[in-house]
Amino acid sequence: MFKKAIELKSHQRLSGADRKKLKRTVKDRFPAASDSDIDSLLPPKAEITVAKFQNRVHVYSVEAAFPVFFDIDGRGNEIFPTVYALWKVPDLMPSFLLKGGEVSRYVIGGADLMFPGISVPAEGLPSFSAGEPWAVKVPGNPAPIAVSYFLKFNAFELPKLESVEGHYVPNAGFLEDVVFEDPASSSCQTSDSRDDATDSSHNQPSETNGKEVEDSVGAAEEHPILDSASVSQIEGKNDTAEGITSGVADLKVTDTTTADEMVVEDQQPLSIEDVDMLLDKCLLQALHTTVKDKDLPMPGSTLWSNHVLPCRPSGVTLDIKKSSHKKLSKWLLAKSSTGLITAKEDKHKKEAVLFAVNRGHPDYSSFKPEKRKIEKSEQTTEHSQGESRSDNKMLEVAEIYKPSVHVNPIFTAVGAGTGMLYSASDAIAVVYKYIENENLVKLTNKSIVVLDAILCDALFKGAIKKGSTYPTEIHKKDLGSTFINRMQAHHIVTRGGESVVRKGGLKTIQIVTERRQGNKKVTKLSGMETFLIDADALASELQKKFACSTSVAELPGKKGHEVLVQGGVIDDLAKHLIERYGIPKRYIEVLDKTKK
Repeated sequence: MFKKAIELKSHQRLSGADRKKLKRTVKDRFPAASDSDIDSLLPPKAEITVAKFQNRVHVYSVEAAFPVFFDIDGRGNEIFPTVYALWKVPDLMPSFLLKGGEVSRYVIGGADLMFPGISVPAEGLPSFSAGEPWAVKVPGNPAPIAVSYFLKFNAFELPKLESVEGHYVPNAGFLEDVVFEDPASSSCQTSDSRDDATDSSHNQPSETNGKEVEDSVGAAEEHPILDSASVSQIEGKNDTAEGITSGVADLKVTDTTTADEMVVEDQQPLSIEDVDMLLDKCLLQALHTTVKDKDLPMPGSTLWSNHVLPCRPSGVTLDIKKSSHKKLSKWLLAKSSTGLITAKEDKHKKEAVLFAVNRGHPDYSSFKPEKRKIEKSEQTTEHSQGESRSDNKMLEVAEIYKPSVHVNPIFTAVGAGTGMLYSASDAIAVVYKYIENENLVKLTNKSIVVLDAILCDALFKGAIKKGSTYPTEIHKKDLGSTFINRMQAHHIVTRGGESVVRKGGLKTIQIVTERRQGNKKVTKLSGMETFLIDADALASELQKKFACSTSVAELPGKKGHEVLVQGGVIDDLAKHLIERYGIPKRYIEVLDKTKK
């Protein structure tokens, strides 16, 4: 199922209703499983996530780390346990043994089986039907190495199966599956001998000697045990497969490791104070490691799912509802009131938005981030993305600010240069340093800053209507954005070794589709020069990509050019700019005038 790495389409947490639905589906699919078996695989208090892939497969994991089930069609009709799940609950589904170890090296690598490769006991196999899931094991070890299902045949054909060619047993999941490439996904331990296998039903002596291997290979030639196409696909992995095969007999499932231990379910629940401390730690870890100034402003939901949650300790469930804040927006606004971040609530979307990070804040400066290992998959993804953009070089965009006459006294007071360019976080750090030097934090309320004459002029001189009274204090959550708005906006764009600094905010790329001459559509693109993209070169590239005519014209009364593309390619064009040129999505505006 997962011989080759495939692109992840989405990754999300299951809701309570979806969790119950998944458990019902698993119970219906595997009636032999008890409630305790299902709870050990899908713990009630653990976070269950689903990863949806481009090939329609859904993978369900515990705590976003341990894959336990995968759904082939994404509709719940063909759901299978992973090999990892079968290590936890070996009796979840019926199993059969391979005839010999020679076959297992291919099965581990993902090859499909033909039925003659299965060892049929003297009493015969129990009745089954086409499509029924079975586990694959090797003689002498209870740990399954693959998950499979019978493609076709009926129970009355069993006496004939060993001598009939062409009965196909597809390999749905296997030991070298890319789902299990993360070492953290394995709870299996190795032992020094095959005798350590814990299942007494598999303690029968193995009689796979050299002669029997030759016999099994000969039988494979006469009655194919393995699908030849599958074998050819994994021959390049034989070296790895041989190493794993030699250790498969030594595998055992530890009786002491349970799913409850993985999610720390048996531990005492965290108190509200502990959850608050954990939230703060995860936020600081995220601000130090993954949250970049160029990514701001950032919706609170994105900050939570993509940055805060990945920073939680392994096996710990982080639930904002169990904190004193109860809601994500209230928590972010509370952190904004301390001056650590600048966040405001979007009244339309009813969501808190992160605008800036105060990297000069004492909490930020005193925090020591933990070093975390980068996942191989992330490195591969970044490498492949870098290769796809190698011709155009990586793009870096940053919004920067220059002190204006309003805020120059603040910079001068702390010894910072007034002719330099600052990021938002660096500029906010300057004003907080001034506040610290002048002891302007209100003693009775640490979230309030008392305004002296210099700071009041820097923030409000010329902005207050005549006749209005100047404020005497300001809340910390409003200080950062107010101070930034009093500076001169600039932006810097870097592509490869070329950097350009311009005054003003960063202008977006405009993509517009409209109708001309009846039902004919054209797509217009402008603003690409902001991101150091040559209009003529882009027009030539789009002509080849979309197999259509393109033209370049100067914009009337403006600096810059407009690229005209024949056809309604508004979405494809935006996607091309993001993937090939690395332009952030927030800097692309699209308008489809053809929609009524």
